[in-house]
Amino acid sequence: MVDCDVAIIGGGPGGYVAAIRAGQLGLNTVCIEMDKTLGGTCVNVGCIPSKALLTSSEHYEFARLHAAEHGVTIGDVKLDLGTMMKRKDAVVGANTRGVEYLFRKNKVMWAKGRGTLKKGNVIDVAGTDGKAESYRAKNVIIATGSVSVELPFLKFDEKRVLSNIGALKIPEVPKHLLVIGGGVIGLELGSVWRRLGAKVTVVELMPTILPGNDEEIIKEADKIFRKQGLDIRVGSKVTGAKIDANRVLVDVEKDGKSEKIEADYVLVSVGRKSAMTGIDAAALGLGVSKRGEILVDAQMRTNIPNVYAIGDVVGGKLLAHKAEDEGVVAVEVIAGQKSHIDYKSMPSVVYTWPEIATVGLAEHEVKASGRKYKTGKFPFSANARARTAGDTAGFVKFIADADTDELLGAHMIGPGVSELIQEAVLAFEYRGSSEDIGITVHSHPTLSEAVKEAALGVLGRSLQI
Repeated sequence: MVDCDVAIIGGGPGGYVAAIRAGQLGLNTVCIEMDKTLGGTCVNVGCIPSKALLTSSEHYEFARLHAAEHGVTIGDVKLDLGTMMKRKDAVVGANTRGVEYLFRKNKVMWAKGRGTLKKGNVIDVAGTDGKAESYRAKNVIIATGSVSVELPFLKFDEKRVLSNIGALKIPEVPKHLLVIGGGVIGLELGSVWRRLGAKVTVVELMPTILPGNDEEIIKEADKIFRKQGLDIRVGSKVTGAKIDANRVLVDVEKDGKSEKIEADYVLVSVGRKSAMTGIDAAALGLGVSKRGEILVDAQMRTNIPNVYAIGDVVGGKLLAHKAEDEGVVAVEVIAGQKSHIDYKSMPSVVYTWPEIATVGLAEHEVKASGRKYKTGKFPFSANARARTAGDTAGFVKFIADADTDELLGAHMIGPGVSELIQEAVLAFEYRGSSEDIGITVHSHPTLSEAVKEAALGVLGRSLQI
């Protein structure tokens, strides 16, 4: 039995960041991870590899379709999918090795194996080397993440029926990729394979893609993605499927009418659910919701003394950066510090092109609250830097309280908005106003001027339109 101050079950973004912070605070820390590498879904089969493929496919599409607009003539552009995949794997490897280095730097022990939480804060670890050991922790942090939701008639085989894992390593460009689910994962990975030459059909049960987002953002995104070539079918229900050796026939129903869609690959991206690997909630007496998510308070405490939970396993927005911040909060609370997280300032990003980034409330949410508000909107077509780059699709939109000017929502679709959103996030952190951003000097010419102009638009005095 090995004693420690903090034992963290799971080495994904929440778990490994919590471990690093615990090491910084001088706590004797062990992180239990059963995969061959640290980093969890995000680093290994999620955020990082998908962004690598998104970037590579953007370069390929630019070379084929847009380089000539800049006076750059390229001959016969060919796709080397094998090299693209090797680059993706190299990027992932660099990140996982980086996490291992940070563990060594901060004196965090990596227990390689599957951890099972027992009563009394004891974790039994079945090691990947076949050995078993146990850890007794003063404090435990559960960071076991989430897994993709399957459809009962489309079980993942990662050959023809794919989760995000299989969709990152298809050995050929599909003739037809059917994407079930018009959310972030479906649109990002669908965009990758469309750029590389696949026909991509997106089937979404809800009336729109990206449900829950600001309606103007959804409308603009839908228009742009259709123009790019995505076949988007909303309000459509998948009711059954037949899987053959080289194809999948999927039954889709809309407005009472049914059709069969044939595809050589199907990506099922209808959501994710908590992964309770090694956590028997009933046996432990651990409080969980009806959805199977661990219940925690504002400082990530569960109902069991000295047991905390963070990240996807506690629900909310399933975001790597949310898990990271929750991990820091949990560790700092363990260390006796005052720490908190403000979910109102939590940004979300879709890494399609153009990118989509949001923070705060959508306009329909503000309207439903009955609060009086004002909006400001500025198109990238009126931004000088966007014109020089040839990326003029999209806009920046702010929503502010009509009386106090406090920012309530920021919604962006356009070039580089995954970076531009951070200015709004910072303003949200101190309950800033549109005027705070509007009177701040922004360098010219930059994409960030669109943020300034949208903020000025709330005040009724945009300068460039």
